[in-house]
Amino acid sequence: MLMVILSVTYVKAQNENMESIINLEGSWKFSIGNKVAWLSKSYNDSNWGTVHVPSPWEDQGFQGYNGYAVYRKNVVISQKFNTGELLYLKLGYIDDVDVVYFNGVKIGSTGTFPPNFVTAYQANRKYYIPSSLIKFNGTNVISVKVYDAYQWGGIVSGDVGLYKSTLPVKLDINLQCSWKFHTGDQIAWKENAFNDRNWTSIFVPSNWEDQGFRFYDGFAWYRISFIYNGGLTDKNLVLLLGKIDDLDQAFLNGVLIGSTKLKYHESKPFIIGSEYRTIRGYTFPRKLLRRGQKNTIAVRVYDKSDLGGIYEGPVGIVTQRKYLNYLGN
Repeated sequence: MLMVILSVTYVKAQNENMESIINLEGSWKFSIGNKVAWLSKSYNDSNWGTVHVPSPWEDQGFQGYNGYAVYRKNVVISQKFNTGELLYLKLGYIDDVDVVYFNGVKIGSTGTFPPNFVTAYQANRKYYIPSSLIKFNGTNVISVKVYDAYQWGGIVSGDVGLYKSTLPVKLDINLQCSWKFHTGDQIAWKENAFNDRNWTSIFVPSNWEDQGFRFYDGFAWYRISFIYNGGLTDKNLVLLLGKIDDLDQAFLNGVLIGSTKLKYHESKPFIIGSEYRTIRGYTFPRKLLRRGQKNTIAVRVYDKSDLGGIYEGPVGIVTQRKYLNYLGN
């Protein structure tokens, strides 16, 4: 296999600007319990009661209740927001664990449900909504299943609404979605043909501590496969991996295309600086993409302490021309 290692371009850390488009604070349909049908787009919740969001359910008639509950909300999203910008659902702080569905399709989760319960009450929820799931100028259904172990429960505080990203770059291939994830470290995991079927699914971007791997430090790998159907004409493309805590290597179809202070065989301890605040941009030749076939991106990450993983976007592939415009060149 031809091994091509190209230069790494670093972008100074930028804030991911978000603009509110629909405020979802207020009355939501609500029921305690846990039934799969309640997460469906077509479920009839007309007989459900309502609660105010955000606010603990203990303050709204469910004092002392610990366990499962489901929130539902209908929202109409105007066609004027169908501009190709990234849309997000913000749900503030949820005590303790949640999984979120948009029109019946899972778009994110934070924490771990029983029997391997891990709370994520300190995580500020933000979930990307694929435009393919949105019915513009029509009714969309948001369903949120919550598990609370003790004390306060539910969508308790913070900003709740739909937001659009005002990042100055539009992704040509959007990779902000569910990836395969595994702790540990084996170089074979970079290969396109590797079978990751039994790996955990994890949403990117978001730190792994909020997705069932609390207190985990060390090596872990991310993988995602997609079909490239053509359409990109630049000779060189750029893989944007957002911000990663702390160090990383990125592979496309088994070929190393970029790295931040990380090699496979290390002979001395890592020196960790401010790399976690840097947006990754790795250049690669378009010919590495296999048109009409499966392409696999594998990202090897090392986290020394605290939060870890691909925790903030943008994450996707853009043309080099667009990337240079993004940098202001």
